[in-house]
Amino acid sequence: MYHPSKIICVGLNYRDHAAELAMPLPVTPIIFMKPPTTIIHENQAIIYPAQTNNLHYEAELGVVIKNRIKGITEAQAAENIAGFVCANDVTARDLQNQDGQWTRAKSFDTFCPLGSRPATGINPDDLGIKLLLNGQVKQQSRTSNMIFKVNYLVAFIASIMTLEPGDVIITGTPPGVGPMRPGDTVAVEIEGVGRLENRVLA
Repeated sequence: MYHPSKIICVGLNYRDHAAELAMPLPVTPIIFMKPPTTIIHENQAIIYPAQTNNLHYEAELGVVIKNRIKGITEAQAAENIAGFVCANDVTARDLQNQDGQWTRAKSFDTFCPLGSRPATGINPDDLGIKLLLNGQVKQQSRTSNMIFKVNYLVAFIASIMTLEPGDVIITGTPPGVGPMRPGDTVAVEIEGVGRLENRVLA
């Protein structure tokens, strides 16, 4: 088990997601953060807050940091990655749209399901990623559609802030994000990484 001091998230990082939204590709990564209190693991419940009426799933590849790093190069990134996990960037979409920024919408307790055991020995740059809602595929893409690849993201974020062992970077979501309701089961599956399943409760 790893214990992040912070979760750094990347927005709009899949070409097919940007196309779905008819948005231009970002020139530099769009980053934001979730507090560690958002973290849950396999088979733990996502709690649907009373403050939202539009709770969304977002399947993502999570990168677990191995060493304390700051100011590394892209070529040094891989040796500083402990492994990869499935992640779900749960978002209160109505609050995100209302606020115009993302902190409240993405920071409720239980809003960051993460796999508990990082997978190692895989190349993160071309993995199948999908999300299933009650067994039906809602998101499906490959990490080769990422605008900014994993090693670039690690170096970019480490140029801004010190990353500590156990910190997690979640790397953006493919097209097909959408709502989930209390009673739903949501599962993120990533090729070579595993499966992360959680139930939504009121």
